[in-house]
Amino acid sequence: MDAIQEMKEVGELKEILVDVQEFTVRFSEVDSMRIVWHGNYVRYFEDGREAFGSKYGLHYLDVYENDLVTPIVKLSCDYKRPLRFGDSFKVETTYVDGPAAKIHFKYRIFRSENDELVCEGESVQVFLNTEGELQLTYPTFFSEWKKKWGLKYQ
Repeated sequence: MDAIQEMKEVGELKEILVDVQEFTVRFSEVDSMRIVWHGNYVRYFEDGREAFGSKYGLHYLDVYENDLVTPIVKLSCDYKRPLRFGDSFKVETTYVDGPAAKIHFKYRIFRSENDELVCEGESVQVFLNTEGELQLTYPTFFSEWKKKWGLKYQ
């Protein structure tokens, strides 16, 4: 059982927000071993975050318009199976709700033809103001976004 399911079962998570997008491996994304270069999986996570933001109304410009930035402070990527040129794959992006003022996503990448898990990971972003100071509470726009989607921690 994964951490998100465990949190849901003990009532720590009011709502789970997930987006799934499908992509195809391009030639420019493979290395000399004819598999996707490892750094491209992180780019796929980014593609998942952007699609998630489009679906749920959490855009990068929302952050900037509120005089904030959200650098990534944690990133992990666990490789399971390789993708190759021409493979279709799905990126599943899940927002992980929590009490800290951060944006936490979990990712899973599946081969489309058989739903085989090829990679999983997570990212954590924090809020900094324009002077680079860490924000310890949720910005108003982010609290409103969480409230809109029925998330527990606001």
